[in-house]
Amino acid sequence: MRLLLIALSLVCCSATQAQNTWGNWLMYFGNHRLNAEWSIHSEVQHRNSTVAPNNLEQLLLRTGVNYHFASGNTLTAGYGHITNYALESAQDGPETTEHRIWQQFLRAHRLGRLKLEHRARTEQRFIHSDFKTRYRYRLMGFWPLKAESIGPGVSYLGLYNEIFVNPTNTPWDRNRLFACVGYQASAQLNFQMGVLHQAIHSANGWNGSWYAQIGVFLNTPWQTD
Repeated sequence: MRLLLIALSLVCCSATQAQNTWGNWLMYFGNHRLNAEWSIHSEVQHRNSTVAPNNLEQLLLRTGVNYHFASGNTLTAGYGHITNYALESAQDGPETTEHRIWQQFLRAHRLGRLKLEHRARTEQRFIHSDFKTRYRYRLMGFWPLKAESIGPGVSYLGLYNEIFVNPTNTPWDRNRLFACVGYQASAQLNFQMGVLHQAIHSANGWNGSWYAQIGVFLNTPWQTD
């Protein structure tokens, strides 16, 4: 927990000193068990293009239904509602609103103390009268500190890279690289604080932005009684 607080201080100081180039993402993820096989995914992400003051760049609301295989793999289908805002826009309200259908396959395995997580996702994106399809793949690693595995009371390091591609003549959409310090407070509650670099591809090449991230993860168990 002490390491998590130190990381938060460093992230906040770095972001404050670079207000023009840093934003922040405040995130909540929930997984709510219905029984041994099924659960509900809930998610809210408040993404800001600047740190001080906060200027909303995107509000993402996402939910889904998870099926958990006996092997530990998870299959998900869900819906997302995304509103996008432009910095210093004269428009009252979001610039665009997106309705997104998504499907996901998640597989996790271990290499000694290292936990690896593979996430493949497809998205069908309805943005006003436009329709787009996008594919994503994320590889994330978790390394427990002073423990053999991540459990209650254990801090850990996390690192991932995620690529986004489109089935078009210009396939590259964006890339995200993320590093964090996490703390598993209990079997149900987990915290992450870190830094993300997002590079977006356009006709003019790649444009990168930095974001400080704070994430809260809540897993409610299946009650058998």
